[in-house]
Amino acid sequence: MRVESFPPIAAPDAEILILGSMPGAASLAAGQYYAHPRNAFWPVMGALFGAGPELAYAQRVRALIAARVAVWDVLSACVRPGSLDADITEEAPNDFAAFFAAHPRIRRIGLNGGKAAAVFRRHGAAHMPAGAGMAVLPSTSPAHAALSLQAKQAAWRAGLLRLNS
Repeated sequence: MRVESFPPIAAPDAEILILGSMPGAASLAAGQYYAHPRNAFWPVMGALFGAGPELAYAQRVRALIAARVAVWDVLSACVRPGSLDADITEEAPNDFAAFFAAHPRIRRIGLNGGKAAAVFRRHGAAHMPAGAGMAVLPSTSPAHAALSLQAKQAAWRAGLLRLNS
């Protein structure tokens, strides 16, 4: 089945960009980033930026924007029969040249998992703003259960802070 991503959550003054691969089935059905109840994304965002799952979605979005955090996906569309990144084919990347031109203050790029990292390296890394750094972070997907929530939070904090120096 062909699926399409969402527009980015991003204000012009964003300094951090977090990139996933493509919203999963629960997110597509809800029309919200990271809507699967077992996805660790919002608990991690709560620990790092005060945008936790206890807030309504619109409040989480506002909290990220206030923290100068943007959220998007590396793919604008793809074919995927379910929610697993391993099943993605026919990748169509997002327009990173236009995004970075519109968001010139991006200095840190966090890649949510290996698929996001691989696709961004192929299609987006060449367009990164000068001086920006990127970190491959453990996937927040419930399919990536090798790490506890606490370990994911620590890895995300370390990865994003390392980029800050």
